[in-house]
Amino acid sequence: MGMFDAINAAASGLSAERLRMDVISNNIANVNTTRTAEGGAYRRKIVVFEPRSGQTSFAQVLAQQMDNGQGVKVVGITTDNSPMRKNYDPNHPDADQEGYVEMPNINIVSEMVDMITATRAYEANVTTVNAAKSMALKALEIGK
Repeated sequence: MGMFDAINAAASGLSAERLRMDVISNNIANVNTTRTAEGGAYRRKIVVFEPRSGQTSFAQVLAQQMDNGQGVKVVGITTDNSPMRKNYDPNHPDADQEGYVEMPNINIVSEMVDMITATRAYEANVTTVNAAKSMALKALEIGK
C-alpha cells in the first residue's frame, strides 16, 4: 500500500458522500412537489455506490479491500419506484376526480436518517485523511 492510497480512498468517499448529501437535500426540498417537468409528483432519488475495484460479490470486495482499499465510486443516481403517497385535498390544483393529490414518495424521517448517516460517513473519511496525513508527517520526522 502506497503512502497516499489511504488518502485517495478517503477522498473518493468524501466525493461520494457529498453527492449523496446533495441528493438527499434535493429530496427534502421536493417533499411537497406535486408537479414536475416530467409530469406527476417528484420521485425520490437514490445514489448508488460501488467499490472502485469493480468487484461485485461481498467476498471479492472484502478480499480486495483487505489487501488494498481503493475507495468507492458513484455508479449513478436512480429513481425510487415505490408507490406515491395519496393525500385528500379536493381544493388542490393537482387533485384527481376523487379529491386525492399524488404526493412524492419521500419519508422525511428516513431522509433525515440518511442525511445523518452520510454526514457521519463524511466525518469518518475526514478523520481518515487527517490520520494518514499525521502518519506521513511522523514518518518524515523519523530521519531527524
